[in-house]
Amino acid sequence: MPLMLPSESAAARSIVGVADDLFAAVRGMGDTRIRSGVLIVVDGLGAIDLRAHAGHARFLTGRMTKRDTATSVFPSTTAAALTSILTGTWPGEHGLVGYRVLDRSRDRLVNQLSEWEAAGIDPRVWQASSTVFERAKDAGHPAYALGIAAYAHSGFTHATLRGAEFVAVASAAERVEAAYALAAEHEGAIVYCYLADVDKAGHKHGVDSSEWIAALEDVDAALSRPVPDGVGAIVTADHGMIDVPAHRQSVFDETSPGMSDVRHFGGEPRMVHLYLEDGVDHDRAAERWRSGTDGVADVATRAEAIAAGLFGPRVTDAAASRIGDVVLAARGNRALYDGTAADQRGRGMIGQHGSLTPEERQVPLIRLGALAR
Repeated sequence: MPLMLPSESAAARSIVGVADDLFAAVRGMGDTRIRSGVLIVVDGLGAIDLRAHAGHARFLTGRMTKRDTATSVFPSTTAAALTSILTGTWPGEHGLVGYRVLDRSRDRLVNQLSEWEAAGIDPRVWQASSTVFERAKDAGHPAYALGIAAYAHSGFTHATLRGAEFVAVASAAERVEAAYALAAEHEGAIVYCYLADVDKAGHKHGVDSSEWIAALEDVDAALSRPVPDGVGAIVTADHGMIDVPAHRQSVFDETSPGMSDVRHFGGEPRMVHLYLEDGVDHDRAAERWRSGTDGVADVATRAEAIAAGLFGPRVTDAAASRIGDVVLAARGNRALYDGTAADQRGRGMIGQHGSLTPEERQVPLIRLGALAR
């Protein structure tokens, strides 16, 4: 059964390498030359949800035309997408192919955002692609990354922000202000500013909640401050989000067809990596899961997903080893859960992402300051 992929415009811009495009403008390699550049990533802010709440984000939507969008990667999740933005490579190359993926050398699932140290993973080995900050540093340009203090020394930070000087700043407004100040002060700098509050509010309360709207308003206000003269800024996101009500959850337990084949149930609820027991035929297992998830998810073997280009045009051996033997991409506003897991707290999450819907994959790509159209 062929894997059905969403149709996308041939002219659609990808988030892959957005940071490199900004750095090229700093270096004068194109039609636009800027003194320094600021990349602002608003985690979880999809273009569709942004437009749907335009009244609460008048600054951003007032500067966003129909062309000012980009397409996220697959899976449309933070670990994969942020790494693609900052390295200029697809998940199949940088290797962060999901939220929780299998380290086959240790036969354990590893959370790609928070378990690097606990799993004994070396970020430079696990994620070997160079970052835009390393390329900037090699070319003699200052590089900075602004986030909250708790992220300063994490494994994920070392995997994606190496080469940049990390600057801890508490609030979104202060972070944007500090990013612009660094860009104004340091000629030729590339500055990365990460804003997480929209994503956090969406996961906990949903994208139509008052909490999500308040977070959006705070971000919009923070970004409305003037960009310093000669500085160019790009506002984008790693992915969007879709609300999953409790009655749209599919839970698989010991009685579910195909679960007896599964050794590890990884990924996340909207893009599951199934790692099978030794000796299980992948094609037959995929057929069982297709029967058991009819109308709920698109199902593919690892080989089918790679051949379809889901993880990008090139997939390294290391990345391939982390992709599930079978992958499940949730359709519509569905989510898929491992009912055998001891910890079921994740089932309380409302806003979710990871799959192939436009809500998850279409993100803003708004140019400000010296890059404004």
